[in-house]
Order: sequence, then C-alpha cells, then structure tokens
Amino acid sequence: MKIAVVGLGLIGGSMALVLKQKGFATKVFGVDNQEAHTQKALELGIVDEITDLNSAIANSDLIILSAPVSACATLLPLVLDQIKHQIVLDTGSTKMSLLDAVKGHAKRGRYIATHPMWGTEFSGPEAATEDAFDGRANVICNATESDKDALTTVEQLYTLLGMYNVYMEGKDHDVHVAYVSHISHITSFALANTVLEKEKEENAIFELASAGFESTVRLAKSSPAMWMPIFKQNKENVLDVLNEHITQLRKFKSCIEKENWAYLTELMENANKIKHVLDREE
Repeated sequence: MKIAVVGLGLIGGSMALVLKQKGFATKVFGVDNQEAHTQKALELGIVDEITDLNSAIANSDLIILSAPVSACATLLPLVLDQIKHQIVLDTGSTKMSLLDAVKGHAKRGRYIATHPMWGTEFSGPEAATEDAFDGRANVICNATESDKDALTTVEQLYTLLGMYNVYMEGKDHDVHVAYVSHISHITSFALANTVLEKEKEENAIFELASAGFESTVRLAKSSPAMWMPIFKQNKENVLDVLNEHITQLRKFKSCIEKENWAYLTELMENANKIKHVLDREE
C-alpha cells in the first residue's frame, strides 16, 4: 500500500518508519511546509519521496494527516474533495473540530478519526522512533460514520504499530484528553514559568533540580506550535479542567496558610489513589 504522510513530525514520522519496517507501506510520500523537515525526513529514510499535497493524494492509497489540529481541520475537507476511494485518517489530539468540518461530506465514510495516545516533548522528524507505539492505546472516534473497509484497514494499521484500539464518540474523547493529557502540559508550562520567574539563578536550577522536578516539567519543552492549536480547539474542556485544577491548588494553599496539616495529609492520601489506576495499566 502506498501512503502519504502530511506533517513529518514526531507522530507522522514514527508511523512512517514502523509502517515501512513492517511492510505495510510499499512507498511513503512526504508532505510538509517546512523544508528542514522534508530534507531531514528524506535523509533519515522516513519517506521515499517528497511531493506536494495534490500529488500525494493522487498517488496514495492511504493519507495520514499528522499536521497540527488547526491545519488538519482546514486540510481534511480539501483532501476528501480530491480522493476517489482512498482512506484518510488523522492523528490529532482533539477530534470534534475535524468531525464537524466533514459532517455531511459526500466522502465522509473514507475518513477515520484517530488519536494514537503517545508523544514526547520532542518534535520534528529527527524525534521519530520505531518503538513509539508499542502497548499504547489508539482512540477511534465515531467509528460507525466510517466505511467498514476503511475502518478495518485502519484498525489493522494500528494493530501493526503495536497499539490496541479504543472506541468512543469525539465529544467524549475531547473531554477525557483534556483531563489526562492537556492539563498535564498546561501545568508543566506554568510550573516552568513559575520557576523561571522566581528562581533567577539558572545555575541553581541546573544544580539542584531533582529527577522529580525534571519529570514534572519535561513537558514544558513541548512545541508551542503544536500545543497552542490543541488548547484553542479544545478550549471549553481545557477551561473546565483548569478551573478544577485551580480549585485543588487553592485547597493545598489554604491548608498550608492555616497550618491545617491533617487536611493536607488527607488531600495527599486521596491523590495516592491514582496509583491504583496507573498500576492497572502497567
């Protein structure tokens, strides 16, 4: 199967690498508006040929949209306009903007809304890796709106990547990822800004930062170009999560101000319950 990858970053690049390695893709066309990305993707063997979007669509059996979600919401209807029987999937972290963009489209059935639940703080084709997706969940949204053959092919694609498929409605997906993914990135960005604002001695940060701090703040190294559109697309859900997070922070602040150590302990003990959820996934 010939595939086109539109957006040669961490996710798109990693998918191309694995699909070539597994023999799923006989040829990979790469599309990206950053010349540095296209050259690096060719150099690393992630893609076989760089081309424009129209040529990629015409010559591919499957098109993977892995550009920022704001760009994909614009691209998706245009891609569906041009396809004949090809399959189109996206890998975006929000789903409703894309689902709304193609609602009622004559070729809506050829589109599968997916979200492989993996990522790192790194970006660009040089961050792509062949063991990216092993054991991770891939979310498929509004599956009943997609053609059966297209859905089956995409399910097989993600299984080949080493992922397991989870099914839910796009609206539910966007709520859940706001809680388990988007708030983590906002918190990390905010913590990094807090430390940079209050700790003016950079050497002290470097010398004293523990593994705990580094793991908590590592997401602050994530690309703003990728995450700003995600926060924008999922604004209402992100605000809802932020309000709850701020409420929880105020509880901790109040306990320390009032020296209410018993309630502070209770808050931390309640937080420990997350261990059972995370341990269940291992």
